[in-house]
Amino acid sequence: MHPVLVYTASRIGLFVVTLGVLRLLGLQNPLVLIAASFLISGVASYVLLSKQRDAMSARISDRLDRPKPQDD
Repeated sequence: MHPVLVYTASRIGLFVVTLGVLRLLGLQNPLVLIAASFLISGVASYVLLSKQRDAMSARISDRLDRPKPQDD
């Protein structure tokens, strides 16, 4: 599977799980709930998704390093 899609899906999944857990813990205010979920999932993804992030950055770097075809 494409590394960018895997990383993005993992980030979204981690955000949704964090949102659900904080909601179950009693956080009621929607703005605070979303902000806290965003911050917590961001820190968690930094730790948990390093392998996926490295694969994604390698894929993007390889794409940028390819020579562009010349139009004649």
